Amino acid sequence: MSQQPFRLHDLVEQLDRQELPGFMQLPTVNPRPNREQVYELVDTLKSILFPGYFDDGEVGWEGYRYFLGHALERFRREFTEQVTRGLCFRCQEVGKLEKCRRQAQDKVDALLRELPRMREVLARDAEAAFQGDPAASSQEETVFCYPGMTAITYHRIAHKLYLLEVPLISRIIAERAHSLTGIDIHPGATVGEGIFIDHGTGVVIGETAVIGNNVRIYQGVTLGARSFPTDEHGNPIKGVPRHPLVEDDVVLYSGATVLGRITVGKGSVIGGNVWLTESVPPYSRVSQGKFRQERFQAGSGI
Repeated sequence: MSQQPFRLHDLVEQLDRQELPGFMQLPTVNPRPNREQVYELVDTLKSILFPGYFDDGEVGWEGYRYFLGHALERFRREFTEQVTRGLCFRCQEVGKLEKCRRQAQDKVDALLRELPRMREVLARDAEAAFQGDPAASSQEETVFCYPGMTAITYHRIAHKLYLLEVPLISRIIAERAHSLTGIDIHPGATVGEGIFIDHGTGVVIGETAVIGNNVRIYQGVTLGARSFPTDEHGNPIKGVPRHPLVEDDVVLYSGATVLGRITVGKGSVIGGNVWLTESVPPYSRVSQGKFRQERFQAGSGI
């Protein structure tokens, strides 16, 4: 059967006339966020949090104050625009943009106020990575090279935005980290200080997971949900706590799957490839086919 010759004009007409679902239609009032610009601005924020690591490497202490002021001013201005778009692009109300912009400015300023504290927490994360991996030669190496440090840096930024009710931008940042590292942390997850995600590929941490301090997580670990509660129409109910609570000083070895709103008690060790759907008390050891609770020395194996 012979085909009609391809005509670009005909295809343009066909696509232009095609009826689109609502989420595909171009915004009539406010534009969508620009993902590439969000990526670039988060890189700017990383260079502020870790001086000399993610800029051109030439900023010395004499020029640091100038760099800091310039980078913060640019970030505040341009990120406010992206947050405004994230808050407002679905709105069809003419004039709502300025209201969204004021809200966005307040949220970005709240994020920036957290930077000194965020830097302190990330320094503790870098120390945990150095102490937790005998192959690490320095804290600097963990910041430059370790995917776990990259993922947790993005997460601490995304989580703050999530708490500030900027869901779209926070999810863009989280998925950027996922694409770079293979570590998938929902921005809603609460992660304590001194976390070490070693290797990291395939780690999944759900939205309502809560992780304590000084936790070690190895590749392939899942902190997921067992089921999704639904409403009378069968649609998932959003925001219901459904992911695990992991207390301080827990070790989750590679391939462990922990599902549901259960608690992994303080100081416990969950072995590789364990499938865990029930809470375990503090100082437990869980391996395939067995469970026991006992006191053991911090850092011992399973």
